[in-house]
Amino acid sequence: MQYETISVTQPDNGISLITVNRPKKLNALNKNTINELHEAFKTAEGNPEVKVIILTGVGEKAFVAGADISEFANYNQVQGEELAAKGQRLLFDFIENLSKPVIAAINGFALGGGLELAMASHFRIASATAKMGLPEVSLGLIPGYGGTQRLAQLVGKGLAIEMITTASMIDAQKALDSGLVNHVVPTDQLLETAKSIAGKITKNSPVAISAALKAINANYQKTTNGYDVEIKAFGACFATQDFKEGTSAFLEKRKANFSGQ
Repeated sequence: MQYETISVTQPDNGISLITVNRPKKLNALNKNTINELHEAFKTAEGNPEVKVIILTGVGEKAFVAGADISEFANYNQVQGEELAAKGQRLLFDFIENLSKPVIAAINGFALGGGLELAMASHFRIASATAKMGLPEVSLGLIPGYGGTQRLAQLVGKGLAIEMITTASMIDAQKALDSGLVNHVVPTDQLLETAKSIAGKITKNSPVAISAALKAINANYQKTTNGYDVEIKAFGACFATQDFKEGTSAFLEKRKANFSGQ
């Protein structure tokens, strides 16, 4: 599929790279970008050759420097609610609930919807020059793509409230110290590091990884008992070919060759 605002690589050793490609707009999200990202993630989800997805922005200035404000500056209350609801359903919640791990490689500014996009990913790696924040209150708004929820889950309520109410940015080291990102690396090592970690993931059972992601996410769903989801997912693993292969390989002292079945 041809895209206008993103680029997607063919799977390489099980890893697919999705890049937001709007450099003149610092990779800001607009409706078309959100739709194209949805299609790209949906395609990757359905491609058995893809084991891990890395998400980044083109260039070194920005991962995604927010949303394209010009698209919604004249919206009313109903349109604003629809904008948030559709965006969350189509992209942010969609990414969070993918069965394949998504690594956000933050290569510069991740602001507003950009930080929300990174937080919807399963974990984050930042370049040393990255800056992150949710500045929406400076526009008379609040984060609308899950930012008020995911930021507090990741860094704690106090820091989340401070970041959101002051509209302040934090640097990569602060993001690392607070748990917002897993790793901070030099800019020229960002994708290399992301691919190295992704490579470790590809060696493991896709079925088990999918079950683990589902169980972990269940802990953050108020109407779901995460322990019950874990128990059922754990039991379901015993019926898979990957379980048989993994245990056989362990007992036979060889590397497992997982089929994803």
